[in-house]
Amino acid sequence: MADRYLRLTGTAPGRFLTRRLGLPQPAALTRWSAERPALDGGLLHLTAGRSALDLAPVLARTGIGPAGSGRTAAVVLDATGVRDVEALAEVHAALHPVVRSVASSGRVVVLGAPLDPADHHQAAAQQALEGFTRSLGKEIGRGRTVNLVRLTDAAAAESTLRFLLSPKSAYVSGQVIEVGADREPTAADREPTSADPDRPLSGRTALVTGAARGIGEAVAETLARDGARVVVLDVPQAEQDARRVAERLGGSALLLDMTSADAGARIAEALPDGLDLLIHNAGITRDRRLVNMPAERWISVLEVNLASVLRTTDALLKDGTLKRGGRIVATASIAGIAGNAGQTNYGASKAGVVGLVRSLAPRALDEHGVTVNAVAPGFIETKMTAAVPLFIREAGRRMNSLAQGGLPADVAETTAWLAHPASGAVNGQVVRVCGQSLLGA
Repeated sequence: MADRYLRLTGTAPGRFLTRRLGLPQPAALTRWSAERPALDGGLLHLTAGRSALDLAPVLARTGIGPAGSGRTAAVVLDATGVRDVEALAEVHAALHPVVRSVASSGRVVVLGAPLDPADHHQAAAQQALEGFTRSLGKEIGRGRTVNLVRLTDAAAAESTLRFLLSPKSAYVSGQVIEVGADREPTAADREPTSADPDRPLSGRTALVTGAARGIGEAVAETLARDGARVVVLDVPQAEQDARRVAERLGGSALLLDMTSADAGARIAEALPDGLDLLIHNAGITRDRRLVNMPAERWISVLEVNLASVLRTTDALLKDGTLKRGGRIVATASIAGIAGNAGQTNYGASKAGVVGLVRSLAPRALDEHGVTVNAVAPGFIETKMTAAVPLFIREAGRRMNSLAQGGLPADVAETTAWLAHPASGAVNGQVVRVCGQSLLGA
């Protein structure tokens, strides 16, 4: 369903009226397209504290040239060298004069260092960057986003910086992403991944569950755009839609119920050459307040959204179907992070996905060479949210820093970044795709 309020605020009378009434004024976001693959403008590179990072080669490959006399599309502030409260003044000094000049739908990325457990002054200063970044994200407006990346190696963070400094990250704001914090980046993290940079997933096979429609379909479409051979998995009842999507993307359809005990074995049988990308997107809702929720509603949601994810992941790792260098990306939700009335079952299942990611990620990387991450969507414009009552839908749209709902493509682009061959240093992360929702933000 179209966001008529967003359209209204894009007109001169709408801007005047909403300004006078003190109502939200969302800006139309610039999203990726083949015709507009990069932000329009230059990149400004600033430093606070003494940094040892060599960012110049990495930033030169982001697709944004240095900011000159024209508009500033993005600002990268290297604050990895901030080690005490006094150095935080340099953060203010660097960004205070330039924030206003960042273009609409522009980007501010702050680079921080992992917290040093042996130096509580450094840890305090670096943790301060998190509060600063999230606060700036809530006030910057005009469709601009602000994110914090904690890193130790610039080259290992290249795929992350390319994503955050592109139109693909339009609905990702207020996030703290750690790159390589739990291990030393390897040479593989820095190597070119494909002869065609526009198709980094060429030669890779991706399985997307719940891919016959909605967000799953968008994920499958985006991975196929990036070169992956996509297997569209959905329940037998969705056969017509699954085969339609698979045919359109040049992939194949796999019809099975993920809750069946042999789902992992059947996936392995269907993919004798193995699997590179496992995208857990399938999920259901059975909303009702706990006092009115029968056991079957609780059980069905936990079984589809969490138990089936655990079982199939374990099976595909154990039998080697998921190959070394592979990626697991699961779908959590801000309902699992912040909770939501009427969704104790759904919130529990999605919080469980977060626990799965945080526990499995280091072991899967060490034992199988596979990274494990999650996306956590907020209010995304789908057929499901279009059926939500008007006032609840409007609240969902406006209660984030960008004052609008996201699109399935926003979740898909974030998934594609986590699935990228060069994202091997991104592990155990739960990235909210919610426009910096005010819930749990």
